[in-house]
Amino acid sequence: MTSKRIEDLRERKKRLYLGGGEKRIAKQHAAGKRTARERLGQLFDPDSFQETHPFMKHRCVDFGMQGKELPGEGVVTGYGLVDGRPIYAVSQDFTVAGGAVGEATAAKISELQDDAMKTGDPIIFINDSGGARIQEGVGSLAGYGDIFYRNIRASGVVPQISIISGPCAGGAAYSPALTDFIIQVRHEGQMYITGPSVIKQVTGEEVTAEQLGGVESHSHYSGVVHFVAESGGEGIEIAQRLLSFLPSNNTDDPPLFEELHEEIVGPDESLDTIVPENARVPYDMHDIIAKVVDRGDFMEVQEHYAPNLIVGFARMEGSTIGIIANNPTKKAGVLDIDSSTKGARFVRFCNAFNIPLVTFVDVPGFMPGVQQEYGGIIRHGAKMLFAYGAATVPKVTIIVRKAYGGAYLAMCGRSMGADRVAAWPTAEIAVMGGDGAVNVLYRKELSESEDADNLRKKLLEEYAEKFSNPYAAAAKGMVDDVIEPADTRAYIALSLEVLRSKRELRPEKKHGLIPL
Repeated sequence: MTSKRIEDLRERKKRLYLGGGEKRIAKQHAAGKRTARERLGQLFDPDSFQETHPFMKHRCVDFGMQGKELPGEGVVTGYGLVDGRPIYAVSQDFTVAGGAVGEATAAKISELQDDAMKTGDPIIFINDSGGARIQEGVGSLAGYGDIFYRNIRASGVVPQISIISGPCAGGAAYSPALTDFIIQVRHEGQMYITGPSVIKQVTGEEVTAEQLGGVESHSHYSGVVHFVAESGGEGIEIAQRLLSFLPSNNTDDPPLFEELHEEIVGPDESLDTIVPENARVPYDMHDIIAKVVDRGDFMEVQEHYAPNLIVGFARMEGSTIGIIANNPTKKAGVLDIDSSTKGARFVRFCNAFNIPLVTFVDVPGFMPGVQQEYGGIIRHGAKMLFAYGAATVPKVTIIVRKAYGGAYLAMCGRSMGADRVAAWPTAEIAVMGGDGAVNVLYRKELSESEDADNLRKKLLEEYAEKFSNPYAAAAKGMVDDVIEPADTRAYIALSLEVLRSKRELRPEKKHGLIPL
């Protein structure tokens, strides 16, 4: 009797593992996409995945749903090990009713989210779904609400990563938007609230699904997507690499790679010549980052969106750090609306998960212009000020070149709570650049001068002598030290080692009111 029941169990699971059946699996493969279980097979360490609720069934009896079998309810949920660490995962199964989410589907996902919160482990969501299961009406909508609510509860508690490996339309797009990082697979994944057909009916605009919600639209323009994958397999690899930088929850420290902690690296004299003599000549800040962090390993976040500000993860002596840096090759490294929002969100993530912040400054100011003002640069720029000022993790700032005005403060100046501030000899710390300052301070003299050009030149030289160096700021205690560029790595590493035990108490409150 027992053997028959075991055989029956095996047959039932065999049917479940086929999802929507061999024909639909073949169709998924023909589209260049993997199945829900194949994706999980790549994500987890071999033989470590344990599925939850594979036998869950819907209770809908309307619209032809009575007696209709949907294996696994269109989603595979469970937990396992990724590089030996416990991780929870949700993988939607497009071969089963297009991966549509019903009441039971949502119940499976919601319970997994609750379990991840109990144990304090990250969650990976692999999205490949046509959206809500229309036959289940408001029950499906309520199920989405349950998922969204748990996304919000888990925010800042455990890392949440979404991989867009298929359609993600309507309300389904909001769960990824509530997670910490979104990885979108080129040509496979699309995200949008209203699809091309609806847009054509309502506005008359004609657009393809890829143009509307593909990789280009979200990685370059909307900023919704953080990483781009060229294939589903690469999307999984990006998630695995990202996890290697992150702690399991907000009470843990980020992973420590002992072999890097013990690695001794001396001064890098190539840094001494990386900044051009002419302050108007750009250079790529990526080059500095690569020379300072462990083995040049830098994982950039939102590489294609607002590229005038660089954000991403690296390691310093084996420990994770978050890097924020102006990039002079893009808009001269200026802060604008998009880069301010990008930077503020990244700072807040690092602060939530105990990741120290290292900031490289070369900022000429906030972006001027009518459209920037109309778009709310004041409000968006204030997000950077708020995020840095609210962050209690160790904060180390390196002033590489320009550090002008309020934008310098927004890049974590001393008065915004930086724990250590060092400047290179090339640093220029001032309220504004020389041209603007001379125009403001000496407008009358220049207008009355018979040789305004020579007077302007002389005044610019005087201003440069006084402010185009870091020593005036150092004399006022705004800079802890002026260091040789070659010693930057050593300065940061020792600062972070000392700051490891940092404790900073803030007034008790529910939360601050960031200028959204």
